Amino acid sequence: MELLASSLVVGIPGGASLFIIAIIALIIFGPKKLPEFGRAAGQTLREFKNATNGMMNEHDENDKKDKKAIEKKEQ
Repeated sequence: MELLASSLVVGIPGGASLFIIAIIALIIFGPKKLPEFGRAAGQTLREFKNATNGMMNEHDENDKKDKKAIEKKEQ
């Protein structure tokens, strides 16, 4: 019973699983399409990172403005 429960837990795929997934993707899409998919995934991640950093910077700037406003009120 414990073996069944532990096999149902979904986690991060290991090296062998990633290798098998890569081979299946190579078979399905072929060697010409895989670089395009990788490039598109990289661009998507880069855009997401830039958007996240922009939101964080905006949030930090708003925090600084709020702290200055509070300090002014306290004086």
